[in-house]
Amino acid sequence: MTTTMSTTELLATLPALPRRPLAWVGPAAGKLVQAVVTLLLVAVCVFFATQIMPGNAATVLLGTHATPERVHALSQQLGLNDPVLVQFGRWFGGVLHGDFGMSLAGDRPVVQILAAPLGNSLFLAAVAVAIILPLSLLVGVLAARYRDGWFDRAFLGGSMVANALPDFIIGTLLVFLFGTTVFRILPAVSIIPIGSHPWDQPAKLVLPVLTLVIGGVMYLGRLVRAAVIDVLGSEYVEMAELKGVGRWRILLVHALPNALAPAIPAASLVAAFTVGGVVVTEYVFNYPGMGVLLLRSIGARDIPMIQAIVLIIAAIYFVFNFVADLVRVGGRG
Repeated sequence: MTTTMSTTELLATLPALPRRPLAWVGPAAGKLVQAVVTLLLVAVCVFFATQIMPGNAATVLLGTHATPERVHALSQQLGLNDPVLVQFGRWFGGVLHGDFGMSLAGDRPVVQILAAPLGNSLFLAAVAVAIILPLSLLVGVLAARYRDGWFDRAFLGGSMVANALPDFIIGTLLVFLFGTTVFRILPAVSIIPIGSHPWDQPAKLVLPVLTLVIGGVMYLGRLVRAAVIDVLGSEYVEMAELKGVGRWRILLVHALPNALAPAIPAASLVAAFTVGGVVVTEYVFNYPGMGVLLLRSIGARDIPMIQAIVLIIAAIYFVFNFVADLVRVGGRG
């Protein structure tokens, strides 16, 4: 009898297993369908938004001094006189096969022109995210450990300021401090010569990466801080303190793993925001990525290039957003 009771009591102390281990599959499938539908709507919006831009592809290719006859003939050749829905179907069918058409300004396939800027943008975002995640964890844990201390107050004050400022303001301030007037120790622009790679000139990456890191760390670090503080107030942490377990051991072994659960979905969203912020940051520092290419394409009315860049950025953003939703749904399941 005693053995039975002891076993029962032991089992009662174990965490309960989920009754439906695959309960997250249905919601995850729903999130996937939602993401696909959203991307389709984005593609529709991108296409029709570029259609209302002044001018057309034939005018851009031939120039403003071309005769109406030549413009009409080229428009007919490019299929610009077809119904809009027919043009959309042709364009979207090409997109599904990885064909974004021909660049009007570069007279080459869009995919070929996009390859290098896309790689540069992804590299910049990857470096920023690789710094944001561990640094946010460190800052958030320290702020929670020394709650209401000078470090915590400084972090909360700095995060309020940083989150209120757009990326281009932060980037401009960094250029002012470190690239031009005050210290002048880093390049103010990040122009990469043709044929070179960003990782070959790390000094030119410091200010763009720092611009992205500041906002990401200040946002994600606050979430980590709040999650750690919440866990530190739980009953099992109080029990560990009563047993004489060291404060840092409680923080790193008991509190931190449980605090990561709500922070992981937020980390995916921060990665998505970082990819979106790359466009503005690249413009500030003239970094040769998709952001600069997008602005040049808008100026040149290069509609196929504009469509491809906006759609790719949106797709990357929704991929990270979908990952965040999956993690959130899986945690509930």
